[in-house]
Amino acid sequence: MLGFSPNSLYLCIMLETGVLREITPLGEQDFMYVADRHKKEFDFPIHSHEIMELNFVENAAGARRVVGDSSEVIGDYDLALITSSGLEHVWEQYECKSEDIHEVTVQFLIHFEDEHSPFHTNPYRSIYEMMVRAKRGLAFPMSAVMTVYPRLTKLATIDDKFLMAQELFLILYELSKFDDAHELSSSTFAKVEVNSDSRRVQKVKDFINGHINDDLRLEQLASLVGMTPTAFSRYFKLRTGKNLSEYIVDIRLGQAARQLVDTTDSVSEICWACGFNTLSNFNRLFRKRKGCTPTEFREKYLKTKIVI
Repeated sequence: MLGFSPNSLYLCIMLETGVLREITPLGEQDFMYVADRHKKEFDFPIHSHEIMELNFVENAAGARRVVGDSSEVIGDYDLALITSSGLEHVWEQYECKSEDIHEVTVQFLIHFEDEHSPFHTNPYRSIYEMMVRAKRGLAFPMSAVMTVYPRLTKLATIDDKFLMAQELFLILYELSKFDDAHELSSSTFAKVEVNSDSRRVQKVKDFINGHINDDLRLEQLASLVGMTPTAFSRYFKLRTGKNLSEYIVDIRLGQAARQLVDTTDSVSEICWACGFNTLSNFNRLFRKRKGCTPTEFREKYLKTKIVI
């Protein structure tokens, strides 16, 4: 079904974790669904769904976008792409005072990771790479939003299903040209493997993921790939854009955030399980990176897990 029916977005089931699982209106033979609506507030709780979503929000400055363990206050325009089926997300009212919020939600299904998919061919390469990045959620810069704005705002008015689908591909192609779009959720929270083109870096990443609660030291990790600590430290930063210590902290915090949402373990239990040496250090780093304490993060998710 291709069409416009705002109420269809509100069909959900409750998962064991407490996060709503949205039941989208797409049937087996359907490709995409578009909802173009004006509203006074964001009232839909945090949720996930099987299919992909491109969500555009206009005139909602002060609202808060939550994707995985990312939380950002948006401006007058916001555009995000989510291609992971299990990644929780929501747009919250927060400090938004607008009486006329314009939202365009495009839900669609593309098997871009299938090895026989055309997205593995050169003409679709940039779209494929963008879709892979968007498994963690991807937010686009204002220049990208303005580029696709005319296409997005007319998408729901196209009657021909084929032309509507082609228009979406043109939007995705235009967005794929913007390298400055930024990933939102941490890879560990989103349960997404981030592979490196360096076998040395990938070997160390795999080791870190398997020993997240161990005392990980630079000398030990460097020896895994036959490099001196100084040389490997420079090499890792060059390949990943992060210091090794920063990377380890990010991985541990993502895992901790995931456990805060998925389990009832205490904050101290999660602290030790994720490799932090003191509770005070864990709380300090969590607040610095996530903008709130572990307890506040858990409460925020519980607060938005509302059955409607």
